[in-house]
Amino acid sequence: MSKLNVLLIGSGGREHAIATFLARSPLLGTLTISPGNPGTVSLGENVQSPGNKPELWMPLIKQRSVDLIVIGPEQPLVDGWADYFREQGLAVFGPSKEAAKLEGSKSFSKEFMSRHGIPTAAYQVFGTHNSGSEGEAIDWIRQNGHFPIVLKADGLAAGKGVFICQTLDEAADTLHQYQQNQTLSKAARQIVIEEFMEGEELSVFVLSDGSSWQILQHAQDHKKIGEGDTGLNTGGMGAYAPVPLVNQELLEIIENEIIRPTLDGMRAEGHPYSGVLYIGLMLTNQGPKVVEYNCRFGDPECQVILPTLENDLLELMWAVSQENLHQYTIQTSGKIYTCVVLASKGYPGPYETGFEITGLDLASNDEDTYIFHAGTKEQSGRVITNGGRVLNVISAGNTLQESISNTYKIVDQIHFENEYHRSDIGRKGIRSIKP
Repeated sequence: MSKLNVLLIGSGGREHAIATFLARSPLLGTLTISPGNPGTVSLGENVQSPGNKPELWMPLIKQRSVDLIVIGPEQPLVDGWADYFREQGLAVFGPSKEAAKLEGSKSFSKEFMSRHGIPTAAYQVFGTHNSGSEGEAIDWIRQNGHFPIVLKADGLAAGKGVFICQTLDEAADTLHQYQQNQTLSKAARQIVIEEFMEGEELSVFVLSDGSSWQILQHAQDHKKIGEGDTGLNTGGMGAYAPVPLVNQELLEIIENEIIRPTLDGMRAEGHPYSGVLYIGLMLTNQGPKVVEYNCRFGDPECQVILPTLENDLLELMWAVSQENLHQYTIQTSGKIYTCVVLASKGYPGPYETGFEITGLDLASNDEDTYIFHAGTKEQSGRVITNGGRVLNVISAGNTLQESISNTYKIVDQIHFENEYHRSDIGRKGIRSIKP
């Protein structure tokens, strides 16, 4: 196979991780990251984003003789960028607009699961922008709801559109917030109200080329801002992979009851899924049930999944784009990786930026330690904070406990003003594997 010139779209920790492993491939010709971040500078060439429409990217793609486009974030996938690029005859790693509805619309995904008998929480869909709709939703909760109850914005909300409500008053306040909050309003033109599921959370990642598929890896995320999974939802405060409690029997149940019917269902409806599919699960007493689908690598799950991969990432992505995944077998190492997110104090609410970061060279001499940039920028030769989630710190171990300990040793040596992180990432995984 000749060398491949790759364009990676995105700027966060997920894209820094993807760029890191693409850059290791002997198949790589050139790697262009747009817009990238200070961490990706040494892996390829960062280029300013040409704009928020895919057609604006064509001059850059032609100038750089791009062979493969890897779309990192969910918004351009939901907006149909993969379709546009494919129509131009380009190879793309990422699902079509219709397939990306699995993430882009909670109501679509729930109705899809209902059609195909895929286990998930009981639900009801309501509009929020029609006269009286808020009252209709409250009346339904009053008559049918069992607290706690889950409210979800239908559209993309950067991981902040889900609320677990303990009382009717709290549910009413949340419905009002969906209408009044400028960030949530667009995402919450419809809302999904669903039963609260109890159990252990698990994320399973699947590579699919539209006709064949393989499980890539599984991980466990920590969405809440506070210790012990308390407080507001975030984009993710940490993760680890693989998950020790997962055995072959459980994986076979997930494959047969969830993965296969999901991918077969998308293909049967005329929208074969190509790319990586993230399936968020709850391991309930009734068996695994789907919490949500994502149409891209998770963040920060991507940062712990890719280091476990023994395959060439670029080779797999190219195989997916060419519908040749069946020719490969995914191999992973026996190591466990833990990621701790270093955030700006105040996130997911208001926070300050512009603080210098020290300790970023700590990963340079350890092949099992990574520091991925998520919300940083370079200013006068210094790297400073420039977002809510600032850095992802990852390290490995032969056991989950060893991985956690190694990661926090690095965390303790990185500093910036107003830094915040959870100190209990992975602890629930330790509890789940104790006899």
